[in-house]
Amino acid sequence: MKKIRFIAVILLFAMFLQDNQSVACTNFLITKGASKDGSVMITYSADSHVLYGELYYWPAKAWPAGSMVDVYEWDTGKFMGKIPQAAITYSVVGNMNQHQLSIGETTFGGRPELSDTTAIIDYGSLIYLTLQRAKNAREAIRSFSQLVSDYGYASSGESFSIADANEAWILELIGKGPGKKGAVWVARRIPDGYISGHANHPRITTFPLADGVKSITSKDLSKIFNPEAETVYAYDAIDVARSSGWFKGEDKDFSFSDTFAPMDFGAARFCEARVWSGFNMVNSDMGKYLDYALGDNLSNRMPLWIKPDKKLGVKDVMGMMRNYYQGTIMDMTKDIGAGPYKSTVRWRPMEWKVDGVTYIHERAISTQQTGFSFVAQSRSWLPDPIGGIFWFGVDDTYYTVYSPIYCGISRVPESYAVGNGDMMTFSENSGFWVFNQLTNFAYTRTSLMIGEIQKKQSELEDGYMAEIPGIDKAAEELYKKSPKKAIQYLTNYSVNAGNNTVSQWKSFYQFLFTKYVDGNVKEKRPVPAGYKYVTPKVSQPGYSEEWYRAIVKDAGWRLKEK
Repeated sequence: MKKIRFIAVILLFAMFLQDNQSVACTNFLITKGASKDGSVMITYSADSHVLYGELYYWPAKAWPAGSMVDVYEWDTGKFMGKIPQAAITYSVVGNMNQHQLSIGETTFGGRPELSDTTAIIDYGSLIYLTLQRAKNAREAIRSFSQLVSDYGYASSGESFSIADANEAWILELIGKGPGKKGAVWVARRIPDGYISGHANHPRITTFPLADGVKSITSKDLSKIFNPEAETVYAYDAIDVARSSGWFKGEDKDFSFSDTFAPMDFGAARFCEARVWSGFNMVNSDMGKYLDYALGDNLSNRMPLWIKPDKKLGVKDVMGMMRNYYQGTIMDMTKDIGAGPYKSTVRWRPMEWKVDGVTYIHERAISTQQTGFSFVAQSRSWLPDPIGGIFWFGVDDTYYTVYSPIYCGISRVPESYAVGNGDMMTFSENSGFWVFNQLTNFAYTRTSLMIGEIQKKQSELEDGYMAEIPGIDKAAEELYKKSPKKAIQYLTNYSVNAGNNTVSQWKSFYQFLFTKYVDGNVKEKRPVPAGYKYVTPKVSQPGYSEEWYRAIVKDAGWRLKEK
């Protein structure tokens, strides 16, 4: 999740990879009026080469007075300190709590002078502590402000997606510098009927200044619960920028993004291009921002939110997360770097040189380094434990299967559970390792396998989506009589769905491996009468004409038949 000057972007990528940071994530936010069924959705891909894909879980709990909670940095596992525990904490599954509140993030880095290594609260702790303490998006914003004010902010700049069953907000935040508690931040509610997104570069530029009603500062944070409030920001955000010499204009012209993380080629091409690619899938007018996405015209910035051409369903939103620039000039399957079988990925590093000239690989939403991803769906017309569905997947979003995990459950599927393997410990029934097996095999011959993969993917996801209305109805009837029994019912369904996904994918991988091993494509044949066995039918599709021509161009002089 990081950005900077083109060369600096790459160097930062490399540095963060070495430091076990979750590098380069992507979020989209879908409001009620922009969704087919009136749900609110946010997405998140946790993209780190060293982040293990697993489903976190914290049970709800009442805590004795004086209880403390240990804070560990999410990226590194480093102990940061202790803070007082809340009297009551809510259950959390993944990045969604029992009240349908969900939070995602992308790191933008920003000005290094504003980092504070003495603080306690890192961005991961900010998310997961808040999910345990807040019931809705506005409470979450208040929690963010209080936590960083009380204990300091230990990470670099972050963009957050915060959503509940009624609204979605984007909040962008960066520290104040060494030894300075608090953070500078701006939060904006996405207008109903619109969608937004962010991908490692801050997207809030100018914003309405405080009027005490629609826009307020952190000094009037109690007013955030006024439904008219749609912009909230740290009271000293502009002052910090002025005192540091980064902003000298009138307050109304203050741009959070341009001040704390100035735009450059790397930010556009590696970060904003991902937002553009998702927007481009659902809005036919995004072509006018292509030059911006390519890094050719940095002044042609995309709006913070757009209106999709049509209302989006869960499947549409999953599709946005499976983007590798298909249908655009950046399509990663269209150049020779895709190999003979049109791979959707490129191996790192992101930057490389030929004859002293620097080139890049595209950085798409869909990428091999994803630990986990989700589509969090909040539905206001249902009781909270039933209304929230956390569609969870592991590994590359293009190849994953999203399993429905209801937000009110009391345990998680064993196949996704924390402790079932880790980044250096293989587990036969771990979703992360099962999906990585298939995906990495598919990378070798994508064009041959992808049709079968997508068919299986749709079979599972469409099957779950067809089941959901019946599960909702049964759970709602149970909930009227016994909320406890309803939660047990939803837990059993979610656990079975998650474990079923991984079990089926494991069998599917075994099928694909036997079919495509050694460069062949094999199909079973019936055993004729009088035969003990029969060998499978074998085809050898070879390479595309395009790739054969590339071989000829490179080595035809020695490969030509005489």
